Amino acid sequence: MRYPNGKNFEGKRDQAKSRPGPKAKKVQFGQRGMRLENMLNQSNQWYLNRGLAVIHKKPTPIQVVKVDYPKRARAKITEAYYRQASTTDYNGIYKGWYVDFEAKQSDRLQSFPLNNIKDHQVKHMTACSQAGGLSFVIFWFSKRQEAYLYPIEALLEDWRAYQDSERSSIPFQRIEDYAYPIALKYQPYLDYLPLIDQYIADYGKSH
Repeated sequence: MRYPNGKNFEGKRDQAKSRPGPKAKKVQFGQRGMRLENMLNQSNQWYLNRGLAVIHKKPTPIQVVKVDYPKRARAKITEAYYRQASTTDYNGIYKGWYVDFEAKQSDRLQSFPLNNIKDHQVKHMTACSQAGGLSFVIFWFSKRQEAYLYPIEALLEDWRAYQDSERSSIPFQRIEDYAYPIALKYQPYLDYLPLIDQYIADYGKSH
């Protein structure tokens, strides 16, 4: 099957073994319970401070319905709704590449449920990839204390199987086979930029 770069999809395990991904290291840092969003925000700020990348969490558009003023100089939103479905969680620029990705956390050990990803998110990531950007999902398995960068090319195969009622989740073994393990560190917590470099090389992407 051909994907946005015009090449047949090959899993990471089928590609050149000369570029092994860094092994995810289990770090016993104080914030073991830190959520994926917080870890990514800290990592992105670390990258920004060093001029390595400009990647931010996207704001979710809301429509304010009701505002209370408990104090004269302070407003409090008491009712609001989402104006539209959000696309993905993060976007930005890295080495001239447009980067757009979703962040997903799970407490499962053996799989990730595909109903936690929405159709419009997959369509958005596919469109970004077709336009020449880099799209992927960063998974955080909280019980394993492991994080992975999962390319859109692999996710599209899962999504097709999900729509055909052939699969309801992504087996963890498949994530191990096709994703890039993200090294866990103190600074940054999730050092995923080197994995983007490897993703670019493995899939033959170019500007």
